[in-house]
Amino acid sequence: QVQLVESGGGLVQAGESLRLSCAASGSIFSINAMGWYRQAPGKQRELVATIASGGSTNYADSVKGRFTISRDNAKNTVFLQMNTLKPEDTAVYYCNADVRRTPYSGRSYDYWGQGTQVTVSS
Repeated sequence: QVQLVESGGGLVQAGESLRLSCAASGSIFSINAMGWYRQAPGKQRELVATIASGGSTNYADSVKGRFTISRDNAKNTVFLQMNTLKPEDTAVYYCNADVRRTPYSGRSYDYWGQGTQVTVSS
């Protein structure tokens, strides 16, 4: 079994910054892509940013230039640096990982964290 635990959420004012982290643990050989998603009340969950094992990244247009995703492969951890936060960034942020459990096959499994609340006041 694999568990993802997010941390770093909180309440900030518009223009301030937060840094989220997500640590994966359990039966892990390696992790392919990792990412951050968010869901505001009454809305669909949406992609924020993803990062491949080799470091290539992808961002939603709404956060491009403000957010930076990074990862530490040795520690199975992904980060999201959020700068110049806006009220529309308010949501529960979820960590996602595509995990290989063993070195014997290329099979991978998708896991989600429990979420961390980010609230940006105006």
